[in-house]
Amino acid sequence: MGENPAKNHYAQLNQGEENEMDIFGYKTQGCRKALCIAGYILSCGVLRLLFYWKPEWDVWVNCIRCSLEEADIVLLRTTDDFRIYSRKTVTWISVSAFIKSRSDYPATEEDSIFSKAIMKPSLQVKTIQVQKICYVWNIYAKQFQKVGKTLPFYFTVLEDHHTCSAIHDKFGSGLTCSEQNLRRVICGPNTIDVPVIPIWKLLIKEVLNPFYVFQLFSVCLWFAEDYMEYATAIIIMSLLSIFLTVYDLRQQSIKLHRLVESHNNIMVTVCRNKEGFQELESHNLVPGDMLVLKEGRTLLPCDAILVSGQCTVNESMLTGESIPVTKTHLPQADNFKPWRVHCAEDYKKHVLFCGTEVIQTKADDRGVVKAVVLRTGFNTAKGDLVRSILYPKPMNFKLYRDALRFLMCLIAFAAIGMIYTVCVFALNGEETGEVVKKALDVITIAVPPALPAALTTGIIYTQQRLKKKGIFCISPQRINMCGQLNLVCFDKTGTLTEDGLDLWGLLPSERNCFQDIHSFPAAHSLPWGPVFKALAVCHSLIVWEDKIQGDPLDVKMFEATNWVIDNSSGHQTEGQGSTYATVVRPGPKATTAPVEGVTILHQFPFSSALQRMSVIAQEIGGDPQAFIKGAPEIVAMLCRAETVPSNFESKLLLYTAQGFRVIGLACKSLQAGKLPAALTREEVESDLTFLGLLIMENRLKRDTKPVLEELSAARIRSVMVTGDNIQTAVTVAKNAGMIAPTHRVILVEANKVPGSFSASITWKSLEDNKAEDYGSLEGDTRTQPGIRVALGSGQYHFAMSGKSYQIVAQHFRHLLPKLLLNGTVFARMSPSQKSSLVEEFQKLDYFVGMCGDGANDCGALKVAHAGISLSEQEASVASPFTSRTPSIACVPELIREGRAALVTSFCMFKYMALYSTIQYLGVLLLYWQLNSFGNYQFLFQDLAITTVIGVTMSFTGAYPKLVPYRPPSQLISPALLLSVVLNILFSFSMQIFGFVVVQKQPWYSKTNIHSACLSVNNHERNSSFSLGLHRVRDEAHEQTDNGFKSYENTTVWLLSTINCLIVAVVFSKGKPFRQPIYTNYVFVLVLIGQLGICLFLMFADFDDLYSKMDLVCTPTTWRISMVIMLAVTLAVSFLVEEAVIENRPLWLLLKKTFRYHSKSHYKRLQHVLEQDSAWPPLNETFFSDSVAVTVEGNMGGHSNPTFDSSEDSL
Repeated sequence: MGENPAKNHYAQLNQGEENEMDIFGYKTQGCRKALCIAGYILSCGVLRLLFYWKPEWDVWVNCIRCSLEEADIVLLRTTDDFRIYSRKTVTWISVSAFIKSRSDYPATEEDSIFSKAIMKPSLQVKTIQVQKICYVWNIYAKQFQKVGKTLPFYFTVLEDHHTCSAIHDKFGSGLTCSEQNLRRVICGPNTIDVPVIPIWKLLIKEVLNPFYVFQLFSVCLWFAEDYMEYATAIIIMSLLSIFLTVYDLRQQSIKLHRLVESHNNIMVTVCRNKEGFQELESHNLVPGDMLVLKEGRTLLPCDAILVSGQCTVNESMLTGESIPVTKTHLPQADNFKPWRVHCAEDYKKHVLFCGTEVIQTKADDRGVVKAVVLRTGFNTAKGDLVRSILYPKPMNFKLYRDALRFLMCLIAFAAIGMIYTVCVFALNGEETGEVVKKALDVITIAVPPALPAALTTGIIYTQQRLKKKGIFCISPQRINMCGQLNLVCFDKTGTLTEDGLDLWGLLPSERNCFQDIHSFPAAHSLPWGPVFKALAVCHSLIVWEDKIQGDPLDVKMFEATNWVIDNSSGHQTEGQGSTYATVVRPGPKATTAPVEGVTILHQFPFSSALQRMSVIAQEIGGDPQAFIKGAPEIVAMLCRAETVPSNFESKLLLYTAQGFRVIGLACKSLQAGKLPAALTREEVESDLTFLGLLIMENRLKRDTKPVLEELSAARIRSVMVTGDNIQTAVTVAKNAGMIAPTHRVILVEANKVPGSFSASITWKSLEDNKAEDYGSLEGDTRTQPGIRVALGSGQYHFAMSGKSYQIVAQHFRHLLPKLLLNGTVFARMSPSQKSSLVEEFQKLDYFVGMCGDGANDCGALKVAHAGISLSEQEASVASPFTSRTPSIACVPELIREGRAALVTSFCMFKYMALYSTIQYLGVLLLYWQLNSFGNYQFLFQDLAITTVIGVTMSFTGAYPKLVPYRPPSQLISPALLLSVVLNILFSFSMQIFGFVVVQKQPWYSKTNIHSACLSVNNHERNSSFSLGLHRVRDEAHEQTDNGFKSYENTTVWLLSTINCLIVAVVFSKGKPFRQPIYTNYVFVLVLIGQLGICLFLMFADFDDLYSKMDLVCTPTTWRISMVIMLAVTLAVSFLVEEAVIENRPLWLLLKKTFRYHSKSHYKRLQHVLEQDSAWPPLNETFFSDSVAVTVEGNMGGHSNPTFDSSEDSL
């Protein structure tokens, strides 16, 4: 039964967000519920178990559809490919007690909680809780909404529509006790409550897993058939597995509980409206409370907006970045823009996140440092992290879907076997009970219960290998995705290049002209002046643990002055109290300066969107000044035109084209007496005086070029996504090998047309005028001249800025896929643009990896198929993977291991499928004679062979070299299916051949199972040993034989058992994705041991052993014949696997012959425009008015041989 959404019955939760869900309304019906209870009883609980597995069936049967407003039960369904259902009960919260106590009840206020969410006259609020988040029913919107998002004011978790001034005005004096109590009822306590799950609950949940229920069914069946030994072994193994899983889950639960336990019991100080300051436990905090931050280290128990003062915060828990971050207060902007819109992407600069540590506070002229509580409990950043652990997002839907499809095939296969079994046994007059047992037996044989577990073994071992190499994983399901990566985005600074920047030179500007360059290190120190002061104060450095901490660029810049930071100094402003500020003073080795020191009064932190930072500083005893540093082109725009040198652009190009990082410096005098906190950023950062350019050398890391060359050789695209200057980024890309020396770089520039809603886009080659513009660097020998590239080379790369990317995405959407197809350098990209770029690459069907430092790349790291953070932290919320080695060498390592894990999963899948099929075919053959395998025969195959192989086969490590193609990504692929089908045919043919031929032997007897050995002994009567053996066997003839014993049974069992070893060897492929099989010493020893035991059973001829194993004696010639059959099967299977299944050129030829075209979007784009000589339109300009702006536009693209691959997943 499916959903047919009707009006008011269906809606969406979290529309457009990552956790978007469909929600359907239902009402419980008494008569239906009574019938279901009767069904539970009559089915002995089977129906209830089925509803436990399928909650949507439970709702559909027990309830009737209704509008969401009337619903007492809601059904949720994820909107991803998995479409997972969950059932939630609607609850009601009474707020009548709190409303009666409010004398100022705003009954008519449109934005109030009372007019939008409280049912009248019952004074109740309708809520549901989904994944620890509370949703309330909005009466007017007719939908459930998350608490704190576009909700009425009193529900607010300071929703986004409030302006900056509204936040200051409405929450500046704090909440009253009654307001806080009302909020606590709706929003709940400020706790991230992760209780330790009781063992009995974990045990029940694990036991009710379909896998173990199927095991229970199988065990009951085996006990009914007196298959005691294997049933007991399975019970022991299952109990051990359950207890280990429960223990692991229990430990995880305890660990997570301890992680959040401290969060719930922190003493904090809040400001109460009309009641002053009050201390309380953090679990009593509600959104809107005014939090007072005291001096010293503080662990934040909630998300809060800083409204006064300044904080330095350690956010390593969130980003993995250990560099302290400076937070400034939210400005009191007098406009009608919502605070998030006003602050744009820099809103995080004003937000203190839960779980992070405040390591330093600085009060401003308004007194203590204050913050308004923004979000509490599971709505916070830390709560989001905990929820991502509690409710991980499922990955790799295709693999999951293919596994289900194959499982259905096995079930259909088993159904055929059941029909065959019923027919054979019924026609031979067997009892009905025996027929049913035999038929059910077929299911337990054909459908291997261990198949789901087998698909994950490779991932478990890979995770352990990665950990040994310093790569930590918090999302194991993404490991297989790493094996499919064909594009990796890299941040530049700290990822491709060294974290530390070396000062190369300073190009000062005076009177509209650049002066002589000051080189570092130099014989003489930098003289005192505005430029020197800019280097000394324009930063966000702090002294933490007796060491200067902050951005590496700031550290290098400040160290060049030889000044020191004095955090202990206080700054006195006339008419105000004492406030704490950073004071910088000359150090022992500093140049003589005419001042005692400079006080940094106020700071506007670096903004990715604005590409600059600024400070207000004051010489001790002097007047205040503003200093700014940032992207040179941005700084120049903010300066008075008469102070900017006329050759500014050519000088900037000269240095950035050589890969230097260039920073612009500027300053301005401020009016004395005006409070720094009262100045807006716009006032400070205008009418500036240009001071010059700071030139910094950002060297490539040692591993960068070899790693990128390795990825390129493996046909894995490398893309640079950076916040740096585009010329610098292009040069670094060339030096790193992303762009070959003979390839063109085409700059894509998009701009909005002034006074119009349209935009323009232009393509121009960066090499056109490079020879004239670059020249030499003031005669410096450390630089390399630019290389002029021929325009007709035919191979090129696009480079664009974040601004151009944004405009293209908005106005030239149809061109974006074309540009991304050859885009290699994306510069001046903001964090949100980085995330958007990764998503756009994914829309083209690329498997995208992202490697960054975890700071500005958090969004992109999460969005990518495989996000890799280079961080000293063992694991962080920043990305699924964290490398403790700060080098991109972890990227190919992760891809290698991902490929190996993927191939291992498929090998295990093929082996488990073949093992069950081989046993299934053998049993069906013996059923023809109303026979079967004996209990110990089953036990030997299931435990001694398959279980041991399943554990050791996955030990094989990754092959050290990346080949220029990827392993197959689908279980249902032609090559894999052909391999399985052919090996099934080979196995079946061998078993049929042995089954038929043994009946043709002259010594064969259907009734006398000892006739073969009697026949042999009659020819050897002269041997006393033979006579003795004859007497022993004659005595044995008189004993009653087990019904399983027959020549067919012995032949088929020995052939099928050793055949399991054959397919294990054939499927354990090594190169090109895994190391050769002989490197897996444990697996090889296991195979040798198992083969030795099997051959021993074949040739040993011990009566007691044969009796126990239900085997019968056969002539030596027949045993040798079986060995020959097995050898032929091994040779044929191995030959077919190597010559056909693993023959890549053959599959490529077949694709070409049958004109197969890849379904990947980027491949189709390349194919469509292979003959288009007009692309790209170099030195042309298009306007959005003249081009159809549609998402579904021409699927144009250009095939760049650099990135082309003649393969697609087989």
